[in-house]
Amino acid sequence: MQLSFAAPHSVESGAWIVGALEGSTFTPAAQQADKASGGALTRGLKVSRFTGKSGQVLELLAPAGVMASRILLVGLGKAADFDGAKAEHLAASINGRLSSAGEKEATYQIDVPKGAKLKPGALAAHLALGARLKSYAFNQYRTKNLDEYEFKLKKVIIATPALAEAKKSWTSLEGIANGIVTARDLINEPPNVLHPEEFARRAKSLLTKLGVKVDILGEAEMKKLGMGSLLGVGQGSDRESQLVVMHWNGSRKKKDAPVAFVGKGVCFDSGGLSLKTGAGMMGMKGDMGGAAAVVGTLQALATRKARVNALGVIGLVENMPDSKAQRPDDVVKSMSGQTIEVLNTDAEGRLVLADAMTYAQRKYKPKFVIDLATLTGAIIMALGPEHAGLFSNDDKLSNRIAAAGKAVGEPVWRLPLGPNYDKMLRSKIADMKNIGGGSAGSITAAQFLQRFVENKTPWAHLDIAGVAWQDGEQRATAPSWGTGWGVRILNQLVAEHYED
Repeated sequence: MQLSFAAPHSVESGAWIVGALEGSTFTPAAQQADKASGGALTRGLKVSRFTGKSGQVLELLAPAGVMASRILLVGLGKAADFDGAKAEHLAASINGRLSSAGEKEATYQIDVPKGAKLKPGALAAHLALGARLKSYAFNQYRTKNLDEYEFKLKKVIIATPALAEAKKSWTSLEGIANGIVTARDLINEPPNVLHPEEFARRAKSLLTKLGVKVDILGEAEMKKLGMGSLLGVGQGSDRESQLVVMHWNGSRKKKDAPVAFVGKGVCFDSGGLSLKTGAGMMGMKGDMGGAAAVVGTLQALATRKARVNALGVIGLVENMPDSKAQRPDDVVKSMSGQTIEVLNTDAEGRLVLADAMTYAQRKYKPKFVIDLATLTGAIIMALGPEHAGLFSNDDKLSNRIAAAGKAVGEPVWRLPLGPNYDKMLRSKIADMKNIGGGSAGSITAAQFLQRFVENKTPWAHLDIAGVAWQDGEQRATAPSWGTGWGVRILNQLVAEHYED
């Protein structure tokens, strides 16, 4: 899709999108469209239920007096509530509607409502972001009926009186969009294509071009480091496990400690010898959603040249059943030195994260560690597809993450940790077992990870099992199975609090 910014102008082709506040109060652009069409919008209001509420649309086809193929009057809601997220949702929803109608071109002329928090340039950039995210499609493996899946809208123009400001704002948001697209592409790839070595290769190829230093550790190197926890998960696969370490050194204080993001990268999860059901195995190509988000975040930070030192560490494995596979009742020794009794080989993500977290802390001494993982089905039962689960040992970090998620439309919900939950991990023969029992599955998984936090490092765990992918299209800005969740919240956190 071709995306551009332009000064306000007469729309001579395609759809013309203008806005109205709740109460049907036309914005100046809507007044212009109404006048150009001989009062067609005013007449349309009289015979419709349109009141300007957010999400409402009044559409006029082939209106007299204008060259546009249609005029869409869109509800902006209350001015005080209209923000960047609302603008993105608006553009995504309208673009989906226009594409379904076969429209090829659209011009947005949405004025900043009086009393809104946005500036004109920022509004234009957020409209562009919503349009870009909506146009995403993963059609690489389709050979038939391509027209059915094609996004029909090919050209989107954002008209704004603040062109310079819009282009500047878009420079930053475009990097975020690229990171989200990368995360989606990785999640959507089939597992026979995106195995651990291919994932590592793609991450290095993409990020080194942007100035990110990327190191890849193979199984021999990880064995020397004592990563028995991570290596145990992948020992049943013919594909070699990988640890990818990505370092963006953008701070003006070159020796400043980095912020660290650690991602679970189980490229396919069969459950191992604790085999999943057939239905439960479908979609397990997406069990690397945390790793995908970390790669996308490093891409976004590097693209916009964020003034921060940022570390990304992702553990990439396949969890497969084989004669060499890890068994229930095995005991493994982690890089931290702690031993783990593996009672369920399908509780494998925490084993991968344990060693990746230890490596990040011991080698780089980060300001904080945030891990992202499609870790538990229990979090889906608790929070559904709307919120990620947040667990943390640090209130300040937790509050900042929650605020960042709210600001960009990736909300989180904090759940408790505590010593009585931790007791559920006691093993009869090792330092801990890898499952807690039949209840509080998401909490005990987080308690397990907390045991690998060293030297009181601020830490947060994001369980993204309910938000990393979707079976339908719950979010207008996420039209594919993989959502790319995580890139925006981490980028926002860094931008708000950790750049110099």
